[in-house]
Amino acid sequence: MPRCLALVLLSLLSGCSRSTPEAPYDVLITGGSVIDGDGTPPVVADVGIRDGKIVRIGNLNAAPAHRRIDASGLTVAPGFIDIHNHSDFTVLLDPKAESMIRQGVTTMVLGESRSAGPVKPEAGARDDGVRVDWTTLGGYFSRLERQRMATNIASYVGEEQVWTYVKGYDQTPATPAEVEAMKALVARAMEEGAMGLSTALLMPPSSLATTGNLTELAKVAKQYGGIYSTHIRDEGEGVFQAIAEAIQIGTDAQIPVDIIHMKIAHKKLWGRAGEIAAMVQKARDGGQDIRANVYPYTAGQNNLSSIVPPWAHDGGRQRLLERLRDPSVRRRMRADILSGLPGWYNHYLATGDGWGGMQLVSLRHDRNAPFQGKRMSELIAARGGDPVAVLLDVLVEEGGSVPTVFFHHSEPDMQLVMKQPWTSIGSDGAAVNVDGSTGPGHPHPRYYGTFPRVLGRYVRELHVLTLPEAVRKMTSMNADKIGIKDRGRLREKMWADVAIFDASRVMDRATFDNPHQYPIGIQYVIVNGAVTLANDRHTGVLAGRVLYGPGTRR
Repeated sequence: MPRCLALVLLSLLSGCSRSTPEAPYDVLITGGSVIDGDGTPPVVADVGIRDGKIVRIGNLNAAPAHRRIDASGLTVAPGFIDIHNHSDFTVLLDPKAESMIRQGVTTMVLGESRSAGPVKPEAGARDDGVRVDWTTLGGYFSRLERQRMATNIASYVGEEQVWTYVKGYDQTPATPAEVEAMKALVARAMEEGAMGLSTALLMPPSSLATTGNLTELAKVAKQYGGIYSTHIRDEGEGVFQAIAEAIQIGTDAQIPVDIIHMKIAHKKLWGRAGEIAAMVQKARDGGQDIRANVYPYTAGQNNLSSIVPPWAHDGGRQRLLERLRDPSVRRRMRADILSGLPGWYNHYLATGDGWGGMQLVSLRHDRNAPFQGKRMSELIAARGGDPVAVLLDVLVEEGGSVPTVFFHHSEPDMQLVMKQPWTSIGSDGAAVNVDGSTGPGHPHPRYYGTFPRVLGRYVRELHVLTLPEAVRKMTSMNADKIGIKDRGRLREKMWADVAIFDASRVMDRATFDNPHQYPIGIQYVIVNGAVTLANDRHTGVLAGRVLYGPGTRR
């Protein structure tokens, strides 16, 4: 071999054998107990993050990094995905999303029934101060991207949103032409990025939709790869029929189904959660993709106006207020409230404790404000007189709306649902800030504590779930439901959404009597590679992104 050629080959070989200097990681998490999100046991490893993504997982302790996080003694998990969240507008008022970030939540899925779009051009300013300057769900996403936010955001398109866009609030059946108009709105929202169709069928106008109507709308979502997320029609005496309806819609539309906060919410039926779980399992055994989510509390939040019978809501809130002031109509309301109506889920009858099972979340009228956070029974006792008359008077004084926590299901039933292999965790809460404009009121403690409560109470204390199981229910299960393929797991090349917590002390502190308390034990939260919570303090970083659904056409 000529000498010059040998030198060239030697030079090439030596160049290939030299190790290229490793670029520093933006963030390097070292020494933590890594749970990947798939339910497998934890392993001690380091996690290297660069350009917003996980680059390597392994022994990286000697690697260079711009920022190092010592996670020794801590658990490193995928950021939690809240599959059922109501921050559609609070995230515009307070984009830091404090109460969710501090729980380890890195993605919020919005849009239950009343999604942020479509809306009519004249929507204007809302009561909470948000100015609606968009008309479509895609326009809402654009607003989020301009303003920025701390968590990732995904959304369904809401059935009630498209229903009222087409029909308003009159309680009349949908005509074939109206259903076609609704289908077109669902299709547009799916093309703009919706994850699927969501319903809340307890009260009108959503309760006016027939099974056939819902199936037609769900078929459109299916065409775009979406799911059907449903707050079923009845969680009390009609719960079995309501779950059967959800199963039927899933079968007829050939669409995956997620039942929102599945529960038995009527005292006379407590102990029968195993029966509704068996219904879902039978459908799954038959090949249907049907799942559910659950929150770790035995109370839900709705509105005091839901105690007023459905017929009184015909035409919307102003018509409701007119009826509430009419003595003859009030007598009819009173009779229906106390005795119930066929097919109507009545919160008053369901709690088992009557007025004592209702905690008032938000009251604005000077006469009522001292009872914010108190039970409805306390307000009634203070006023005296007929309890139903007090209820109707308060609704008039409060403009027809009083957010209310209802204590209506049992701990054993809730735990049974939580343990099912196909249930995931969702808060049904919203991102709020103790010190900000979203702080006033007396909300459900799930706004502050859902995910740490699962880890602290139901994993560490009660052993209802193992830690890997719980993390899976908060991460990969929710990602898989809505087709997010690059989040929800700690894997190389995935987006770096990470929650780092102390499994030995993580716990919620928010209670029904004192909800405005952040949890303990969540040490760091990383969103798209950006450290958003560090040593229990929000950094102010707004690194969240809009996550678009599988049918998006952009």
